[in-house]
Amino acid sequence: MQERKAPRETRQLDPASEAWNKLPWRKLEKHCFHIQKRIYRASQRGNTRAVHTLQKLLMKSEAARLLAVRRVTQENQGKKTAGIDGVKAVKPQGRFVMAKRIHPKHWKRQRSQPVRRVWIPKPGKPNEQRPLGIPPMIERCKQALAKMALEPEWEAKFEPNSYGFRPGRSCHDAREAIFNAIRSKPKYVFDADIKGAFDNIHQGKLLEKLHTYPAMRHAIQAWLKAGVMEGQEYSPTESGTPQGGVISPLLMNVALHGMEQAITEGYSRSHAVEKPLLVRYADDFVLFHSDLEELQKVAQRVTHWLAQMGLKLSPTKTRTTHTLTPYQGQVGFDFLGFTVRQFPAGKTHTGKGTNGKALGFKTLIKPSKEAIKRHTLTIKERLRKFRSASQEQLIKELNPIIWGWAAYYKTSVASAIFHRCDHVLWKQLARWARARHPGKGSQWMTKRYWHQVEKRKWVFATPTGAQMRMHSKTAIQRYTKVKGTASPYDGNLLYWSQRLKSHPMMHETKARLLQKQRGKCRWCELHFKDGDVMEIDHLDRNRTNNDLSNKMLLHRHCHDERHAKLAETEKIRKRLADAGINIQ
Repeated sequence: MQERKAPRETRQLDPASEAWNKLPWRKLEKHCFHIQKRIYRASQRGNTRAVHTLQKLLMKSEAARLLAVRRVTQENQGKKTAGIDGVKAVKPQGRFVMAKRIHPKHWKRQRSQPVRRVWIPKPGKPNEQRPLGIPPMIERCKQALAKMALEPEWEAKFEPNSYGFRPGRSCHDAREAIFNAIRSKPKYVFDADIKGAFDNIHQGKLLEKLHTYPAMRHAIQAWLKAGVMEGQEYSPTESGTPQGGVISPLLMNVALHGMEQAITEGYSRSHAVEKPLLVRYADDFVLFHSDLEELQKVAQRVTHWLAQMGLKLSPTKTRTTHTLTPYQGQVGFDFLGFTVRQFPAGKTHTGKGTNGKALGFKTLIKPSKEAIKRHTLTIKERLRKFRSASQEQLIKELNPIIWGWAAYYKTSVASAIFHRCDHVLWKQLARWARARHPGKGSQWMTKRYWHQVEKRKWVFATPTGAQMRMHSKTAIQRYTKVKGTASPYDGNLLYWSQRLKSHPMMHETKARLLQKQRGKCRWCELHFKDGDVMEIDHLDRNRTNNDLSNKMLLHRHCHDERHAKLAETEKIRKRLADAGINIQ
């Protein structure tokens, strides 16, 4: 019988794939970061000539070009999404070709291709859509290379209260900045949203503000003017920067840079004089001042400043309110999925100022009602979709959603809300069970789907041990805001690796491994940075052995490299075994 079977084909390793995995990625990363750190420091000193020289050096280096290609074709979530050229999922041989083609000396002869427009639903608003412009793969690699050169320069310039689309900064930092702004004094709030920020930026003003060297300016201008292809129709882009481009978020931050300085112009530098405070996350921002007239003046100044960049505020999403007392029938405001509000409080519950004195109110930041409603509707849709699926499949589908939502809000006052969400989830699961077994009684369904696990009763679990994660299992964690104008390019790797492991969105297992490995990758021994794709690898290659001692945390490319070397070792071992030499 064995002789009749077709011989199993031995998988031949691709030479280009082996060459790609054998590249000294650790040396390349260190070389690029060293130049980026020099760009950052030159920008801090105001030495524009040195900045431009170093940027040219970085973009011409093979290390930066290989890293740019790797980030776009291997690490980026959109690596399998094609632009108008139809290129996606680039193989190692194609990656080497791309790394040569994106050298700046070829850019003059390469005409920028239009982006492919697709419409995607807005997060939390399934009835609304927003345009997404997908550049061709080669343009994405060129933009990633340009971003590597431009980002350190602008990280040294950006204002301290700008948090969106910046390395090492997140929504939680913006939320902490808001808490610090109002914790000691109730204030009026100008809650604003810029209408179509990406689509309406004045391109000429943006290029002036960039103030970069001619070759870089021409490249960015070409990307901005490339146009859009929607189906078979081409339309030019006279304003804005397409959403979906690698460099677009950085360009938007550059366009909005200077807003904080504009609102404090004319105010005394003395600490005795109250100055308006701005907290911005991408195109959403809030202004604070205890005097209503002053706030309205500052709001007009901001509106005029935005008009110079071709931008205007959305009238439906912009409003003025107060953090403690009702103003125009409203009190408090929503920002980034959180509700920020102050409540009058007696001496036992009141907040305290920096001097320890009772304030008479307490500042609470909770998940917003809209965010809770969206979350419960998401779970409801998944339950309806997985009505015919097994209990284990349902648990596998819902657990990441529950963990992610709870992790995002665990730094706020959310304990009671987590328990309420658990109560709603229990009812949703009971409804799911009844829909699956309409002819069965509640006692039968309880015995089938709910079990006792250790001392916990009524656990939605399978006999094999898979359990539904509860929101209340996520412990409340206090968050520390990023220091002032600190940036990952300042060279303080220890500070940034410690912040990474304590970030609320970092999974518990990865956080423990980061602490165990002192913030370093076990393969390349480089510190993990914000934005790095981290993966867990099993030492004995047995994925069922989930002991922490059997796991290590690696960069995604280091993970690929390790397994490529293991495959090569297995190949040599097999050859030796065929020759009669047994190596354990």
